[in-house]
Amino acid sequence: MSIKALACELPSQQGVPLARWSSAELANRARYSGLVATISGSTVWRWLHEDAIKPWQHRSWIFPRDPEFESKAGRMLDLYERVWNGEALQADEFVLSADEKTSIQARARVHPTQPTQPGRPMRVEHGYDRCGAWAYLAAWDVHRAKVFGRCELHSGIEAFDRLVDQVMSQSPYAEARRVYWIVDNGSSHRGTSSVDRLQSKYHNLVLVHGPVHASWLNQIEIFFSIVQRKVLTPNDFSSLELLRERLHAFQKHYEAIAKPFDWQFTRRDLAKLLQKLSSRTVGAMVGHAA
Repeated sequence: MSIKALACELPSQQGVPLARWSSAELANRARYSGLVATISGSTVWRWLHEDAIKPWQHRSWIFPRDPEFESKAGRMLDLYERVWNGEALQADEFVLSADEKTSIQARARVHPTQPTQPGRPMRVEHGYDRCGAWAYLAAWDVHRAKVFGRCELHSGIEAFDRLVDQVMSQSPYAEARRVYWIVDNGSSHRGTSSVDRLQSKYHNLVLVHGPVHASWLNQIEIFFSIVQRKVLTPNDFSSLELLRERLHAFQKHYEAIAKPFDWQFTRRDLAKLLQKLSSRTVGAMVGHAA
């Protein structure tokens, strides 16, 4: 149907100065283009609904640009399956996923938060005073469901190294055969200099860098999303110390109930996804050239 085809074009392709279509705007365009003599926005919506076409919605994404994306991401995914360089990990080898959640503000509300009442949700005052911010650094043991975290006034190399010291100085990591640290390419643990720095201090530490723009493959981000939902929303802390205490208390609370994340995405799934993206890109390039 021509209207469905129109909905699958960007408005700019039709010379319309809109970022995305609404059903009413598609109806207007269809009438203007002579596709139909008359049609309503509700009818357009109903037709599009049949094929789950929703041009008024959008979703952001980043196409993998690292030329070594598959190999770097594959190492991460192998470790989640307890495999390294094609060999199964031993019982005394551990996998940690680590990163930092920066600029967590302590916001003191100008009026006290009111708890939930029958028929009324919690009420949080919109206005607040800023009481400073923490950088929250954390490491998640992928297979043991253990979390290690610390609050720092500033992120950076020294702060990240203190997190590493916190973990590597205790059992079972201190005496482990290998401890694999999965990290992104942030400035506090970027490149070969970070590998040399950390592995010279801990002979059993293996720093594993993921590809650029691959936070969706880093399990620590799942934990950070839980912290955001369960601890920081709504944000109502009268001091930095209270915020720090809550974050550290939540770590203990979460560990008591936590299980390893049910991670299903494997290296094989990654290969299929990249092949699909590659096919779409080639198709788009051919269509654009035509």
